[in-house]
Amino acid sequence: MDNAKRKPIIGIVGGVGSGKSTVAGEFAKLGCSVIDADKIAHELLNKLAVKEEIVGVFGAVLDSTGKIDRKKLADIVFADAQKLSSLNRIIHPLVLERAEELIRGYNRQRQVRAIVFDMPLLVEIGWDKRCERIVFVDCQKQRRMDRVKKMGIFDENQIKIRENFQISLDKKKRIADNVIDNNSEFSALVKQVANIFSQVISSWGLAQD
Repeated sequence: MDNAKRKPIIGIVGGVGSGKSTVAGEFAKLGCSVIDADKIAHELLNKLAVKEEIVGVFGAVLDSTGKIDRKKLADIVFADAQKLSSLNRIIHPLVLERAEELIRGYNRQRQVRAIVFDMPLLVEIGWDKRCERIVFVDCQKQRRMDRVKKMGIFDENQIKIRENFQISLDKKKRIADNVIDNNSEFSALVKQVANIFSQVISSWGLAQD
C-alpha cells in the first residue's frame, strides 16, 4: 500500500509505568487513532473460546461472574516467565489479528491523521519495522515504580518479570527516533508530543509529494 493510501504509524515504547498510554492519549488529541494492545487483550479475555483455552492451561482463574479474574491470572503468569510466555502464545496472535483489522479501518478514514501503536511488545514482535517513527518514553525507574504501585496494577517483582521478558529499555531507547522525557511537568510532555507529531506529519507529506 503506497503512502497515499495509508496513514503514518507512530510506535510508542518504554518501561512499565513510563507513561506510554498518556503519550498515546496526547497523540489521539491531535487526530491520531490509537491501537492499544492491552485494551484489545482485555476485550479478548471475554470471548468464550479464549476463556476456555486459558482455563484449560491455567486452571481456576474465573471470578464469581464467570469472567477471567485478571488479577488472579496476573499473579500466576508474573510468578513464572514460562507461564507468561504461554499466555502470550494464546493472546498475542489474536491481538495482532485485531490490530490488523483496525489498521485497515483507520487507513480508510480521512479524519485519521496517523496511527499510534501502544504495544508493550512492539519491538519484540518486529512491528517497529512497520512504524515511520519510534518514540521512547523515558522515565526514571523510581517514578515508574511509584506510579504503578499507586495504580495497583503490578508489584515490583511482577514488573521485573515482565521487563525481563522484553528487550532491554536501553536497546529500545537506542532504536527510537525520538525520546520523550516524562520526568517533569505534564505540560512539558504535551509540548514534546506536539513537536514530534508535527515532524511526522511534515515528513509524511514530503514523502507523498
